[in-house]
Amino acid sequence: MKTLVIAVTAALAFAFGPPAFASEPLEITWVDLLPEKRPYHDPFAELEYSQISDLAELYRTETLKTAEGNDSSRARAQEIRERLVSQGLDPDQLFKQRKIVMNQRKLAATEPNLDLVGKVVRLPGYLLPLEMVEQKAVEFLLVPTVGACIHTPPPPANQMVFVRYDDGFDVDGLYKPVWISGEMRAQSQSNALHLVDGQADIETTYFVKAISVDIYD
Repeated sequence: MKTLVIAVTAALAFAFGPPAFASEPLEITWVDLLPEKRPYHDPFAELEYSQISDLAELYRTETLKTAEGNDSSRARAQEIRERLVSQGLDPDQLFKQRKIVMNQRKLAATEPNLDLVGKVVRLPGYLLPLEMVEQKAVEFLLVPTVGACIHTPPPPANQMVFVRYDDGFDVDGLYKPVWISGEMRAQSQSNALHLVDGQADIETTYFVKAISVDIYD
């Protein structure tokens, strides 16, 4: 009977208690957050700066300023078009390719790495508070570099993580790196970051409900 009681107790503990050998979080870097590369042809990478400048001016003149066009601007557009054609370029085909390239660049900047979704990870970075409770950050952005979104333009959406940490983290500066641990989820959203000179809407690809936030060491 005693053996049976011990066996039942052990079974209940295994079924309802915390796992005895929970795996350690997977330690990752920011490069790991990038999606798998999708090869595509980028004709603009092969062009000279002057050609790209000409294409940009031609696009603005012919596409964006059609309603405001005058004889002078139309003559300028024709001059640019003829110069590009003489260099073996097809402006109309390049304008079509522009949309493809822009879409591919957007995907590269916003898509998640699906191999990480659902995994418990550990990632270092810098904390930008979004919501404070009693001087503790309970919602924040984790960014890869000091001053990102404040002193420099925001990183791509898949190079930032929106973090919720119910315990809150004491914030005594924006320049101390931290480690976050938690399950990585793919959850695109826009977050309002309050700055000294206003507010910025920051797009993020990832979400982590943190189980721990620690000073980086």
